[in-house]
Amino acid sequence: MWHRYKQCQNQAWSLSAGFTFQDQRLRIAFMEAEIRQRLDEFIRRKGLRRTTQREQIVSVVFSRDEHFTAEELFERVRKVDSETSRATVYRTLGLLVEADLLRQIDLGENQVTYDPNFLNKPSHNHLVCIDCGKVVEFEDDNVDIQTDSVSRSLGFKTVRQSIKIEANCEQLRLNGRCPNLIATRLTGKRLRKKR
Repeated sequence: MWHRYKQCQNQAWSLSAGFTFQDQRLRIAFMEAEIRQRLDEFIRRKGLRRTTQREQIVSVVFSRDEHFTAEELFERVRKVDSETSRATVYRTLGLLVEADLLRQIDLGENQVTYDPNFLNKPSHNHLVCIDCGKVVEFEDDNVDIQTDSVSRSLGFKTVRQSIKIEANCEQLRLNGRCPNLIATRLTGKRLRKKR
């Protein structure tokens, strides 16, 4: 498995790259090792020290590839270590963003959301359902080409892009109900206000 990973190391972690992990834990372990190494280097340059709580927060952040708010992360971290303070979670999030390991994104509702997925897919975009709040990440070479073309024509070089498309849920429109809306309500997540 490790040998196969090494062969595909420079490819995207997606089905389109022709490589999938059968063991999700191996992918997470490798990502965590790479993230920890980059974070350790960043912390050393900043003159900070490694802490157990910061390590636990990093593990929780990258254990899933879901977007999250600081409060959602705080709740997840408290299940692992009830002693971790909200301030420690917020400071660690700030470090991860500053170290370019995590990206802050605006998915609406004036709420900062964090995206742990851009390390593997630096040029992905988001489609947000305004009915149920579901977030779908997508990559499209045509979008990348268009973005690069527009940047160059205006005298710039694209460093990164983030496109957010807001759309209505097709299932709700066609069927009158959406399983994502029901799931969102059951988890207690805040739904977007209709405009």
